[in-house]
Amino acid sequence: MLESLHAYDDQVTVPSLLRETGADESTAGTSRFSAPEVDVDSYDHVIVCMSGGKDSIACLLHLKEIGTDMSKVELWHHDVDGNEGSTLMDWLFMRDYVRKLAEAMSLPVYFSWLEGGFEGEMLKDNAYGRPHKVETPDGLITLERDTSRGKPGTRQRFPQVSPSLQTRWCSSALKIDVGRRALNNQDRFVGKRILFVTGERRQESANRARYNQLEAHACDRRNGRTARLVDAWRPVLHWNEEDVWAIIERHRIAAPVPYRLGWSRSSCMTCIYNGARVWATIALHFPERAARIAAYEDRFGVTISRKRVNVLAMAKSAKPFEVTDLEALGQAGSHEYLLPVILPEGVAWTLPKGAFGKEGCGSD
Repeated sequence: MLESLHAYDDQVTVPSLLRETGADESTAGTSRFSAPEVDVDSYDHVIVCMSGGKDSIACLLHLKEIGTDMSKVELWHHDVDGNEGSTLMDWLFMRDYVRKLAEAMSLPVYFSWLEGGFEGEMLKDNAYGRPHKVETPDGLITLERDTSRGKPGTRQRFPQVSPSLQTRWCSSALKIDVGRRALNNQDRFVGKRILFVTGERRQESANRARYNQLEAHACDRRNGRTARLVDAWRPVLHWNEEDVWAIIERHRIAAPVPYRLGWSRSSCMTCIYNGARVWATIALHFPERAARIAAYEDRFGVTISRKRVNVLAMAKSAKPFEVTDLEALGQAGSHEYLLPVILPEGVAWTLPKGAFGKEGCGSD
């Protein structure tokens, strides 16, 4: 299923985003299928999209290893649940984890989100989209919606497992659109060269194996009025999972909590792509989280699963992960990240239980 979604994104979503954002077709010649090395020093800003998952962490560590001027680097994290109090989807500690990772690496981090987050967007009923919130070096900015174009919309259901970003709206509404507006609405980027770093890997699917490693970002305007050059680089695109865990071990970054609990990928805790074993684990250790999702499924009369089975029924159909890491389990219930980001000397680095797993649970 994930491979078919990547195929749709490659063939339909990305071209449509380029059209919608007005990307300059004259940049097409800048694309390089293989670009394991780029002249990072030639850029004024290096933005690392930091989900808190292993691949985005590997991107950051690779920049450090190749001698990047880290004073140019900043982390961006899109808050899926927003910052207005919702805790429906993401791991409770993720925002604080990313903040403390940035502190440990002596880097700035900027958070951005759709007001109301996932839950607010899902409950939209004959209403216009809410504003975007973007942290910048000069403070928080609010980007209102242009209501002169388009009509009010209604969600009233979870995003569905589908290749269409209109149906699988969480990716577009809570990540792609937020990042696009953050790039397009900061004067500090006018006339600058920006490297936008993300952590996709060819090993993830046959379609990602065909990604360009370097290309003009959809927000690139190098030939436009703002002269804003934005290149998208995927530095670990050619890596395998062994390479990812190896660089994390070299820098003694503690394995992120989701992998320690058995998750093979770090996305939202209650991601719509969770497999039955993941839902079984959530129902066992975090029953209130599974119950809230199931209650919304009942309210909408539409389940996340295309098989019309709610998440509690899915949980009962599978065996949960055997969670032996009680420290990680305790952390999963806290908003504050309390564990080490970098392991102290004398503490052995351990490959997490979820490494090299195949249980589907979204993307990082």
